[in-house]
Amino acid sequence: MAERRVNVGWAEGLHARPASIFVRAATASGVPVTIARAEGNPVNAASMLAVLGLGAQGGEEIVLASEADNAEVALDRLAKLVAEGLEELPETV
Repeated sequence: MAERRVNVGWAEGLHARPASIFVRAATASGVPVTIARAEGNPVNAASMLAVLGLGAQGGEEIVLASEADNAEVALDRLAKLVAEGLEELPETV
């Protein structure tokens, strides 16, 4: 299983708009990805309700993970999006 641990770069955490940006990016990645608070239970990263339910705050560590064979690039891109609090998924890492 591939995983990335990153701190949430959006000051407001994974709420409303940032969660929407993240969920769209996770869905567009084409691989199944989970997201969890550090030491928490993983949830489907492509589910808006699940991501909002995490209640992840700005600066808090989260864990992105996937068991897919081609997950490395997708996780790198999602980790960059979260860590830097970007407005959209970067084209390259």
